[in-house]
Amino acid sequence: MSLLYSLASLWKDPPPALAFELSEAGIAMARTGKNPEFNFRPLAPGVISVSPLRDNILEPAELAAAVRALAPPNGGRKRRDATLILPDACVRISVLDFDSFPSDPDEQLSLVRFRMKKSVPYNVESAALSYHAQAPGSDGKQVDVVVAVAPVEIVSRYEAPFRASGIEPGFVTSSALASLELVHENGVVVVAKLGGRIVTIMVLDRGALKLIRSLELSEGGVAEIAADLYPTFVYVEDNLGAKAEKLLLCGFGNIAAPARERFARELNLPVEIVSAAAGVAGENNLGLLGYLRSLAA
Repeated sequence: MSLLYSLASLWKDPPPALAFELSEAGIAMARTGKNPEFNFRPLAPGVISVSPLRDNILEPAELAAAVRALAPPNGGRKRRDATLILPDACVRISVLDFDSFPSDPDEQLSLVRFRMKKSVPYNVESAALSYHAQAPGSDGKQVDVVVAVAPVEIVSRYEAPFRASGIEPGFVTSSALASLELVHENGVVVVAKLGGRIVTIMVLDRGALKLIRSLELSEGGVAEIAADLYPTFVYVEDNLGAKAEKLLLCGFGNIAAPARERFARELNLPVEIVSAAAGVAGENNLGLLGYLRSLAA
């Protein structure tokens, strides 16, 4: 599993021509290129049930049928590469701080795995794991490393219907990490991303990811989101020594306006809605739009 973060310099070869984002609501697809083409295939409730610990694909036959209906035919030619964007809550993402970080990749991986062992209730050694070392801090030594980890079985089950349709998921990431490509702020900002029953809260300091956590909502109203969101601003002051300058909302749909008004009033700071040039930013395609933005950059 690859980690999407600061993706603009990743592609040395042409990127995959197809990209898919999965959610409990359905599959969003885009043909990459100068003028991306979009499609969306809804899924019946219960086909996908997102979890970081158990199988997410409860109705594999229905998911496979949706992929076949959505994926464009290729006339029997060779397998096609694609980017696959998974729901936030099936991947555990952490930001680990190191006083120093070795330059040897094997030492880096060993150190990251050691730190992650206490964070997840499964065997990190056999899990799908990827990491990205961000630029060192102002002291030139401390390094924050973004780590994504998930059981191989969960990732494989998401990939399976695409492989069966002649599509190779050569690059896999999470919706939250991909959506960060839509955020271009120089200061300290908090991002709240809503996707179905999951809210993902992220903190960025001059573009560097400092905190990310995904929380399951019981009702999904503005009041419940506020209860999960507001402690993050205390974290920012306590750990970054500065106040958040702005709150960005992603995927809030028809509750965006009341959420923006309430959060701005109660937090006393600017609240903005994240937008995307490539298409309408909704709760089920934010990662896809962020990925496309990274290609355009």
